[in-house]
Amino acid sequence: MKNIIFSFLTAVLTATAAAAQPLDKLAGKLADGLKDKTAIKLAVLEFPYAGGQASEGPVVVQERLTTSLAQDKKITLIERSLLKKVLGELNLQSSGAVDDETAKKLGKMLGADAVVLGTLNDLKEGRTEINARVVETETGRILSAASADIEKTWKDTVTPQKPPQNYGSRPLVQVAILLDTSNSMDGLINQARTQVWKIVNELVSSEKSGSKPVIEVALYEYGNSSLPADSGWIRRVLPFTSDLDNVAKELFALRTNGGDEHCGRVIKEAVEGLKWSPKSDVYKAIFIAGNEPFTQGTVPFQDAAAKAKAKGIFVNTIFCGSRQQGIAEQWKTGAELAEGDYANIDQGARDYVVAAPQDDRIAELSSRLNDTYVAYGSSGDKGIAKKRESLSLAKSAGSFVAAERAAYQASAPAAAAADASWDVVSAVESGAVKRDEIKTEQLPEELRKMDKKARDKYIDDKLAERRKIKEEIVRLQGERKAYIAQEEKKTAGANTLDKAMIDTIRKQAVKRGYKFSK
Repeated sequence: MKNIIFSFLTAVLTATAAAAQPLDKLAGKLADGLKDKTAIKLAVLEFPYAGGQASEGPVVVQERLTTSLAQDKKITLIERSLLKKVLGELNLQSSGAVDDETAKKLGKMLGADAVVLGTLNDLKEGRTEINARVVETETGRILSAASADIEKTWKDTVTPQKPPQNYGSRPLVQVAILLDTSNSMDGLINQARTQVWKIVNELVSSEKSGSKPVIEVALYEYGNSSLPADSGWIRRVLPFTSDLDNVAKELFALRTNGGDEHCGRVIKEAVEGLKWSPKSDVYKAIFIAGNEPFTQGTVPFQDAAAKAKAKGIFVNTIFCGSRQQGIAEQWKTGAELAEGDYANIDQGARDYVVAAPQDDRIAELSSRLNDTYVAYGSSGDKGIAKKRESLSLAKSAGSFVAAERAAYQASAPAAAAADASWDVVSAVESGAVKRDEIKTEQLPEELRKMDKKARDKYIDDKLAERRKIKEEIVRLQGERKAYIAQEEKKTAGANTLDKAMIDTIRKQAVKRGYKFSK
């Protein structure tokens, strides 16, 4: 029995020592980057898995690295009990996913000069990679960074996660699309133009607490030499908007031109520059697509991903090329750091959209839907002209695009609300304006000449006509989706933007409490 116990203890101590040596070296490398500091106070955070898996590892590495750093007499370490207390006061976990402002708050409350944070990534059976960095709390500057490959001596755990509480009266979805518009990316842009409505309709098909979500989309382009160099060749095309016609219009206006693609910087600008909802139940996602190394530029993509994760934003990366090349150029790592998905697509794919027999009829109904708008206010005529232009753009891309756009117009709850400021029928339909609140002087001349009874009947007739058209579009769209699903089963087809985004949207939105019809 004594021999058995002795053998067991020897095995444990040997495994611990094997893991400790690389961590001692890692601690030494981090300390080497702090040589110019005569004395420094550090707080060591947990090291979460890049993919977010539940495990004992984050705490194990935190404890061992703390012990290794404690050997350096120039370094003073914050006690873990105090760290846990302060993180609790800031309503944070001890995870390394903190942004600059949070790091500053931590430093002030703990009296720490810097925080040690990073991530874990399992390489193969029994081995784990650690990526660590020391971030100065006052400036957010990385003082030191290092990595190590260690033996995995801990267990992973499976913890069922409940969807976050729904805090809002209306469910909300926020999606930022970041497109590489450098040379050779015309295929990507064309896929975005033709598939944006299909992608948005997938979100519209979901529901939460019995309601369909309001969808906001933002658009950035990056890597375009036509843009100013001091901007990092980045442009915010649109902030968050529920006007999807405007998103489609801007996509058609994009033009490619060679440049440097700074993925980290454009993600950082999207995270910091957009008005993301602070509510945890909102599905918030960034989709970035491109074909150059993810490491370009002065902003480390690791820092940008940490900022996104701290705000509850998924970062999903889409590499335009072979899957292995994208992995080698860090696109997969970029996604994993913010709990996102990595996909690769064939931007040069041809015939990537399935034409359905219902397309032409739905496109025709979309034209009839335009006839139900009635100008209201000074922007009424412009609003109607814009609707006609949007339909024309959609039709120019193919009847399947016009059909997807019509499906959105017919089923999205935000569609009527977005048009309520210039269309009196939408204003009444959405409840934005009551009949008694309609200002006669804001109506077209032909309606101003009518008495109230005739005017109400006119609006009622338009509402009834619109309702009938929408009902037929929704019915046809159901048949159309079933047809497309059957056709797509017959052939695997190319990896395209819509498939990459829809697969990811379905997985991630469920984590925020959304449900999709099968």
